[in-house]
Amino acid sequence: MTAETGRRLPAFAHSTARLVRRVVVFARRRAVAFNELWKHSLQFRVTVSTLALSSAVVFVLGMVLQNQITERLLDTKRDAAIAQTRAAAETAAGELVGLGGETRDAMDNRLANALKKIAITPTSQDAAGSAAGTFVPVLASGGHDQSGQQSSHAGPYENVPPRLRQFVEADQTSYLEHTVTDPNGVRTTYLIVGTSLNTVASPLQLYLLFPLTTEQNTVSTVQNTLLVGGLVLLLLLAGITNLVTRQVVRPVRQAAAAAEQFAGGDLDQRLAVLGEDDLAKLAVSYNEMAASIQRQIRQLEEFGGLQRRFTSDVSHELRTPLTTVRMAADVLHASREQFPAGLARSTELLVDELDRFEALLGDLLEISRLDAGVEELAAEFIDVRPIATRAVEQVRVIAGNAGSSVELVLPDEDVIAEVDARRVERILRNLLANAVDHSEGKPVVLTVAASETAVAITVRDHGVGLRPGEAELVFNRFWRADPSRNRRTGGTGLGLAISQEDARLHGGELDAWGEPGHGACFRLVLPRRQDVPAGDPPLVLPPPDRVAGEVPLGLIEITPAPEAIFAEREGVGQ
Repeated sequence: MTAETGRRLPAFAHSTARLVRRVVVFARRRAVAFNELWKHSLQFRVTVSTLALSSAVVFVLGMVLQNQITERLLDTKRDAAIAQTRAAAETAAGELVGLGGETRDAMDNRLANALKKIAITPTSQDAAGSAAGTFVPVLASGGHDQSGQQSSHAGPYENVPPRLRQFVEADQTSYLEHTVTDPNGVRTTYLIVGTSLNTVASPLQLYLLFPLTTEQNTVSTVQNTLLVGGLVLLLLLAGITNLVTRQVVRPVRQAAAAAEQFAGGDLDQRLAVLGEDDLAKLAVSYNEMAASIQRQIRQLEEFGGLQRRFTSDVSHELRTPLTTVRMAADVLHASREQFPAGLARSTELLVDELDRFEALLGDLLEISRLDAGVEELAAEFIDVRPIATRAVEQVRVIAGNAGSSVELVLPDEDVIAEVDARRVERILRNLLANAVDHSEGKPVVLTVAASETAVAITVRDHGVGLRPGEAELVFNRFWRADPSRNRRTGGTGLGLAISQEDARLHGGELDAWGEPGHGACFRLVLPRRQDVPAGDPPLVLPPPDRVAGEVPLGLIEITPAPEAIFAEREGVGQ
């Protein structure tokens, strides 16, 4: 091996490997494309399935036809060949009368003359003989002479297989299909029929070799015809199946497209009704269903509009009497020290309930504006961390009254996002107030984290938690997990619903998680830019449990409970 050849081998191997990789990648892509087409196209699935089943049927039918034709040809050939052999045996016996006692050369000459007589004698004038076709005769005395040499024979005796000679020498008329290869390498298959000549003095055997070339050509023609016919039949079946399936699938696709447009808000979308068949009945039923749904949706829209308008009108109308009642209540509250103890307490309760009533009216007006879609987002690029800090400061009092502490976990770097500060602060305030209300005096943790595209804020408490299925209900209006439980904060029942609408107005989401006895966690996810989706949030639900005593990373601000509560706890500890 030369150095140049040694350099060519690695290059050739590299080219071969690259070609194999390309073929594998191409095959993989084709497989993926076929799989996608198979999953999404009913017409393709039906056509391929019909083509596969039809291929199996055509293959089995072709094999059966080929075997039947081949057997019939061979049976006809065999019967004619046996009749031809018997006729040739009579001719040979007449020519070889008195054979015996001659020298080897004389016997060979008589056998050769007998073969010529067999070849020129019209022994095939009957139908059987004409069906057998041409043949090559062979005469042989069989076995070996007394000197051990091969006995006399005439014709290509070496083409007769030994196992056929044994049967014929045993005085049995036999036949065999045998393939012979000539010196030029050409292979020819013969039907060889042999019989004994018992009418002569010396035992002789006659063999006729009938070439099966014509039958093989006929079988090949039949095979090619079946193959071409099968392919044409499969193509016709594929085309017919595709056409028939398309007639069924096309209306279904039109119905699916109409349903998709209907679901997208085009309530006037209908299907064309052609004929009176099953598909036409389907179109009529779909149109009736769509018309019914359209009427119901419009009724619900009208009812919802009336309800929102009623809520907004009532809220506005209640403003005036509420203002009057508020003024009177403030006067009474300012003079409560002059009243008896019971009356003074009633005055304080009146003021508290008026505060709650005003908050409820404000939430009703806010939710009505959100439902009407008239609220606008005043978003600007600001740091989210001060918003979280202000929200914690606003719940300091209620957290202290509930005996809970609020922990604020902030990242060290700025968290700039395009948000409406007022709405985000309101969301966090509602979440913190809800967490404190259900924390059972345990700490509440507010965590802020950010990624390249999203800002996530979680509010985690370790209170009563949520039962299975309640995480989707907490954002319903006026829903309460336990209506019989006294609440400390006196919320209106609309805070979480408004918070969720504010999150959606930002293009974000607000979701919840909870387990009984393990607390709950609410997560707010907002995009950092309004024109860029939030993507994967940097904080996950369910939240990872904090290890007791572990200090979180970042800035921590703790809003403690009142000093009286700490003093009470210290006394218990002593």
